[in-house]
Amino acid sequence: MTQAAYRIGLMVPANNTTMESELLAWLPQGSTCSTLRIPRGKGLLTPADLPAYVGQAMTLAQTFAGDGTNVVIYGCTAAGFMSGPARDAAIAAELAQVTGKPVLTTASAMTAALKHQGVHNIALVTPYSDYINRQLQAFLAQADIKVGVLSTFGASTVEELAAITPEQIAERARKAMRADCDAMFIACSQLPTRMIIPMLEKEFKRPVWSSIRATAWQAERALEPQPAH
Repeated sequence: MTQAAYRIGLMVPANNTTMESELLAWLPQGSTCSTLRIPRGKGLLTPADLPAYVGQAMTLAQTFAGDGTNVVIYGCTAAGFMSGPARDAAIAAELAQVTGKPVLTTASAMTAALKHQGVHNIALVTPYSDYINRQLQAFLAQADIKVGVLSTFGASTVEELAAITPEQIAERARKAMRADCDAMFIACSQLPTRMIIPMLEKEFKRPVWSSIRATAWQAERALEPQPAH
């Protein structure tokens, strides 16, 4: 049976060069993506940046109101988890009101995918600073997901973030994975992971998720036809 193609409305930080193409690679063939880029500075996002960042997202999101988009994706992992699950859910609700469309966030997709597979202890690879990593661990903890091993690139600028290669991510993932971890998660929707995930899953014999893969999985769940009652 052929899977239906989707029309995605994607919102990402202005510097993101990865998520659109990798998201489409995870989704059914023929899916399309209309991407809005949220302005931001040269440094990685901080809590102080979030009110202005979210405000710009709300303004831009009006573009999706009334068009043929099936679902709107708020695709910045850090902007979702830094304020906690309640605020992440509130942002999704506000975007849904602005656009009139179903909305999902990458941060919520991350925990939804891991919980769906019964994962409670992960090896985690991120590009973030120690402070942002603590915010991510706190977000995961509220979903009863423990970070058994954390490995970070510690990028401090968008240029450093963009320079991280799939090969570097795979190498770091291999060093981080432990026998007592249920799964591997690679956070950040800028990190390129589509080509390395199948290989790592074969090596680890455990699930390997990324921010983008989790988002695609959640989008398909949101859009699959519901059984008639």
